[in-house]
Amino acid sequence: MNKSIYDFQVNEINGEPIHLSAFSGRVLLIVNTASQCGYSKQFEGLQQLYEKYWMHGFEILAFPCNQFNGKEPGSHSEVEEHCRRNVGVTFSLFEKVELRGQHVHPLFQYLTEQAPFQGYNPDDSGEMWMKDFLQQNHPDLYDGDGVKWNFSKFLINRKGQVIARFEPTTQPTDLELAIEEALSND
Repeated sequence: MNKSIYDFQVNEINGEPIHLSAFSGRVLLIVNTASQCGYSKQFEGLQQLYEKYWMHGFEILAFPCNQFNGKEPGSHSEVEEHCRRNVGVTFSLFEKVELRGQHVHPLFQYLTEQAPFQGYNPDDSGEMWMKDFLQQNHPDLYDGDGVKWNFSKFLINRKGQVIARFEPTTQPTDLELAIEEALSND
């Protein structure tokens, strides 16, 4: 049997374990987040996507991470407080995870294996900025297929299979077509 994200267990932000099979049959967007990152303005767009597509079978699963320039230093309760009260997030939040290195969370190891890094678009100035930033300041992060920075996004179909990967520079509004396609497929 092929592995899917439904084979993984994670901890909700309150520490309660949950099997991702609880989301079976829904289209998922798994995002690594950081409250103090420059890309954190994407929380608003993610919330809008969630509100627009939730009734059609869409969920967002947010996994905070402090590995990229320490942009998520707070405790789980501080992260939740910030996301819920300050940003208005209502989608699912999980405990902080590591996305790279020896202690990479198995879910993210699986996601990056299923959706390897495809590089940055040379015609997109934001993507070229990110590429240059990583190559100059964090060449270890640029190498390989691992998550490169906060707000990397993985789109999962209703069967628990990874169907797309979007780098941090991809704005939530740019995901609508891919989400709509995933929702329309069984």
